[in-house]
Amino acid sequence: MDIGRITGTTRTLGAPQGWDQTSDGPCVGLPIRDERHTRDIGRMISAWVPTEADIALIQAGAPIYLHVIGEIHPPVSLVVGNPPVTDVQKAEVRRG
Repeated sequence: MDIGRITGTTRTLGAPQGWDQTSDGPCVGLPIRDERHTRDIGRMISAWVPTEADIALIQAGAPIYLHVIGEIHPPVSLVVGNPPVTDVQKAEVRRG
């Protein structure tokens, strides 16, 4: 998957504090859009653009995995967005 630049990007997340590129691997900027989930709870939305190879694997029945780094799993969701022309552009920075 390639990192996308979601419409309305409000900030870009960088590597977490203490991240070691040598032992932990590359961690590039992730453009996100901050929104309200409810009146008291925010949410951050990022966009991911499947490569042609990803699409072929998905069509063959492969699952999509969500990796959460750390010991505590926050509430998350995966949804399919609008077509790239209206909701996301491929970001200049891609996952390594």
